[in-house]
Amino acid sequence: MRETTGRPPAPPVRDRIPAGGLELLALLTRLLRRPRRGEHRLPVIWLVRTAVAGDPMPLLRRFLGQGPRRRVPHAVLDVAACPPGVDVPMLLRDLHRQLCLEAFGTARLRFRHYRLADWLMHQGFDHDAEDGRATLLRRLRDRQARTAGGEATPTGSDVVSLATQVLLWLARRVVPGVLFRVAVSGRVPLVGRPYRWFMRQQYLAPRQSVTFLGFAERLTAGWRDGEQPDQVNKLLLHAFLEDLRQAYRRRPWRPSDWRRTAYPVLLIDHVTAGGVGHVLVRLLNDVRNETGRNDPLLVVVAAEHPPPELPEPHSLGDADEAYDEWSDALPEMRRLRRAAAWWVVFRPDDTDAGPPPRGAVRAFAAPDPPWWSRRFLPAALCLVLVAAGGLWVGTRWAPGCHPSLTGDVAVRVVEGECVGYSDSAAHVFNTDPGQDRLRAVQRRIFAQNRDAERVWRRSDRRKPYLTLVYLGTLTGNRTRDDEESYVSEREELEGMAAAQRALLQESAGTDGAALLRIVVANGGRQMRHADQTVPMLAELARDDPTVLGVVGMVDSRTSTAEALRELNRVGLPVLAPTLSADRMDANSRLYLQISAPNTDQVRMVEAYARQVLKVDEAHVYYTTGENSSLDDDLYVNTLVEGLRQRLGERITRLAEWRTGTPLTTECGYPGLLFYAGRWSEFDGFLRALRACGSDPPKHLVTDDSVNRYMANPSLRTAAPGNIPVTYVSKAALATCAALREAQQRRDDARASFLALVQAPDLLDPPRCRPEDPQPVGERVSLAYDAAMMMVRAVESLAARLHHTSPRSRWEPRSINPSGVHAEVLRQNTGVGQRGVSGLIRYQPDSGEPLDKRISLMRVERVPDLAAEAVEVFHCGNADEAAPAICEPVP
Repeated sequence: MRETTGRPPAPPVRDRIPAGGLELLALLTRLLRRPRRGEHRLPVIWLVRTAVAGDPMPLLRRFLGQGPRRRVPHAVLDVAACPPGVDVPMLLRDLHRQLCLEAFGTARLRFRHYRLADWLMHQGFDHDAEDGRATLLRRLRDRQARTAGGEATPTGSDVVSLATQVLLWLARRVVPGVLFRVAVSGRVPLVGRPYRWFMRQQYLAPRQSVTFLGFAERLTAGWRDGEQPDQVNKLLLHAFLEDLRQAYRRRPWRPSDWRRTAYPVLLIDHVTAGGVGHVLVRLLNDVRNETGRNDPLLVVVAAEHPPPELPEPHSLGDADEAYDEWSDALPEMRRLRRAAAWWVVFRPDDTDAGPPPRGAVRAFAAPDPPWWSRRFLPAALCLVLVAAGGLWVGTRWAPGCHPSLTGDVAVRVVEGECVGYSDSAAHVFNTDPGQDRLRAVQRRIFAQNRDAERVWRRSDRRKPYLTLVYLGTLTGNRTRDDEESYVSEREELEGMAAAQRALLQESAGTDGAALLRIVVANGGRQMRHADQTVPMLAELARDDPTVLGVVGMVDSRTSTAEALRELNRVGLPVLAPTLSADRMDANSRLYLQISAPNTDQVRMVEAYARQVLKVDEAHVYYTTGENSSLDDDLYVNTLVEGLRQRLGERITRLAEWRTGTPLTTECGYPGLLFYAGRWSEFDGFLRALRACGSDPPKHLVTDDSVNRYMANPSLRTAAPGNIPVTYVSKAALATCAALREAQQRRDDARASFLALVQAPDLLDPPRCRPEDPQPVGERVSLAYDAAMMMVRAVESLAARLHHTSPRSRWEPRSINPSGVHAEVLRQNTGVGQRGVSGLIRYQPDSGEPLDKRISLMRVERVPDLAAEAVEVFHCGNADEAAPAICEPVP
């Protein structure tokens, strides 16, 4: 039996720790933990074995390979176990095989550049150079898309099957082939990055090959024999390190890049001076020095002797201090390209090694990634973005209110209304039931927009071409399914459509005849959202120089005045067909209105009461519409104020009427009962007077807003039939009877307008036809006059610009909106211009027309839709400038 001593037996090798091993593990822990910001510079650590200290490799394998779920990506190369004749490419192939495994708790490392270089080195050809180039190109293409031709194609002889086969052939062969050639060329950014990288790196002088195919051919078997082996090996190693650099690149838009929290490690065992392991780390040192780029690979070498480049190793117990010293000296050594610039050599202390203290050696675990880089975050972020985008789209747009890729369409949802503008059928405003005619006239305008553009292009762009914006209230009214609630807006659009058609019908050979494009814009109920629409129109005008003005505006309210001020600020003139509140032109120096102001309306009502009715007392009721006030409603405000000033003490009752208020006190009233409110409340006002039965008020007269009610058949049919209504009209000269009379006396302007509204393919339904005498509508002629005034001004300016060169092309930027407004004012100052609705003329300092024709129309029975209203009184000039008089119609 063997004699024992007092010394305990030595532990097994796998349980021993080399002297200084704990300091080594502490250094490795420091280096492997990837900092949140910046990167470590990772050396090649060369460990020298000693017989006393023990073998460090078992300890390192346990330290790296026995961690929890997230381990350090690592590979082990034992060069002593490699077969004879192993070289650097074989070592790199084994290293690649170990590191690309998905076994470390993180996404697998991908090696695009290295795999391509290694694949090229395994290619060989038996043909001449030209055939070899074609074979290599084919193999490269097949490598990029190996599964392109693996599916069966449909069979059959029918046309559909043949077409399917052709499409599949294109998808599998032609398209990938074209994309591959683009990628290999390296000339298109973001396409073919790996191929471009090979032509930009420095090994094997790639520029001498001109193209990537030429460079790739030099790497193939046979051709590679003429290259320097060290250069080939450095290229392979450089490609391998480039893949690691890209895998460890941190990009803010890719949270997955931040999940790699530990650097990869290469352990090389049994390295000998001059052996393949020594050659590999020497090449690594050279590549780092020559490229000037860092990489995320930590290399640990175990050998029996120190390298000949650094024969004096550091003590392993001083590992931290040695690393810090090396890190400080690295920039200078790197600049001088020292042969061992990246090496740090350690020798364990020559003391016996014992078992590690309990708990001292623990497997290294990669730190947890930042919380914002976890895998759940992209999905959660996508859900949040989708939800937020859906909420934003839901508040900005709706299923029937969204931008379009065709035409100029800019719309958004504001308080449930779709506001913005459109010039094509891609978006038609108002989806409410009962508004078919409003939608139909928009579609007609949009179709004529396309016709106008085609004619303009066929004329070689010689004809003047302008765009007018119709801005009105196209949404927001509460309507029944069978009620047309936007009669006035529809009539104004019909007037502009008629002007557009008139220009299309003019001779195509007349270069001076203008063509009109119309953009339809919605400012919302009572123009309350014009502040959202006007900036859109301003942007449209900046982008499109043909936009020269705005027609419309509908209601005289404070929101309309604000819109006028904003349009004036952006330099867009406004022609308002029906606005009549006094001094609306104070809001814009570029504003002109077609209708007489409220001052003229009040003067006519007072003259009618005095001359015709012979009454000297008046009761005045006013309304301001839903969700409005007298201060906000400029039309009603100035009308009431004008009546108060004009009639004075003759007004014995002035009150605001609200829906549901009884009016029995007005039964049998012999004086002037004047309704100075909005049309939307007039139906309730009439219903309140129904209580008077057979004793209604004697003289009910209303303002011009009521003509919107009179144009609404569904409202009139339910009105009381025993109350005659006399209402103000701004276009009595454009009724069907007046237009037919003008046609008989050869009034060309009104006769042409009558032919337009009678046409079977313009308005729906056609107007003033003998077999179907549909009234033309109060506002059709007013909007027609407004559009034609702008057009004639543009034609006049175009005639001056083209005087010296009548065949030159139309240049939209040759005129501007302010110049068009000045020309309109010039043409309509003095004698004025004869419009369909009457003579239009202005004073130089005013946007209100001077002595514009205005009338009173009488309806004996409101529900009788077949009977036309009769003109009973008028003021102003019809066709010639003369002293303005107010007189009854004989």
